[in-house]
Amino acid sequence: MWVSLPASSHLRALVGTMSPAIALAFLPLVVTLLVRYRHYFRLLVRMVLLRSLRDCLSGLRAEERAFSYVLTHALPGDPSHILTTLDHWSSHCEYLGHMGPVKGQILTRLVEEKTPACVLELGTHFGYSTLLLARALPPGGRLLTVEWDPRMAAVAEKLIRLAGFDERMVELIVSSSEEVIPCLRTQYQLSRADLVLLAHRPRCYLRDLQLLEAHALLPAGATVLADHVLFPGAPRFLQYAKNCGRYRCRLHHTGLPDFPAIKDGIAQLTYAGPG
Repeated sequence: MWVSLPASSHLRALVGTMSPAIALAFLPLVVTLLVRYRHYFRLLVRMVLLRSLRDCLSGLRAEERAFSYVLTHALPGDPSHILTTLDHWSSHCEYLGHMGPVKGQILTRLVEEKTPACVLELGTHFGYSTLLLARALPPGGRLLTVEWDPRMAAVAEKLIRLAGFDERMVELIVSSSEEVIPCLRTQYQLSRADLVLLAHRPRCYLRDLQLLEAHALLPAGATVLADHVLFPGAPRFLQYAKNCGRYRCRLHHTGLPDFPAIKDGIAQLTYAGPG
């Protein structure tokens, strides 16, 4: 017994003397990583840590707090002013992780160029990209937007109606994309989608694209836009689109709103037909 105690004490003393040395040895690596990935660290703090703290303190989600700000600062019936107000909130008050003005300009330009009669959005979120799509629709155009989260959909519904778009022009469906796509033709009278925006979960992009193909909802020449294909990324979706032979692909490179150093992009696919 008298042998083990000194041995144990010696081991603790050895660990105690080695810990500072080990820490100092790793310090340059830690500093390098913090400098190199500082933008991702800032995004983590703003998007996760601060948001979670505010959610707990207020009992509301960030999107609900943003909508309250819109109610007191934006002009009802003016989607452009509402979008600008949301951009201001995200930049100066609380980061929303939304599409943002740079991607928004790309999306608006593409919708105006394609003049789609029927648009399908998978991933309404709180309605920012929905307003972009609806604002750019040609006269008589129709937009169906799908959101699986009822609480998020409730914010989006109020935002869409505040902007002045009625249910005949913009219809919000609260369900998962996997459940909605097979029912679009029969239940929602959508026989074709001239333009599709994938903006929900990148890991679901490939599944939903193949569902749209399987139910013959993409006419030849249809445009499929996919957000966040580089961050967090949708590699299987991009690989399929490039290699299956049914799409012409283009990637619009951007950065995240307020984090331009974090590279992201919007994929633009043009459907050539079943082939």
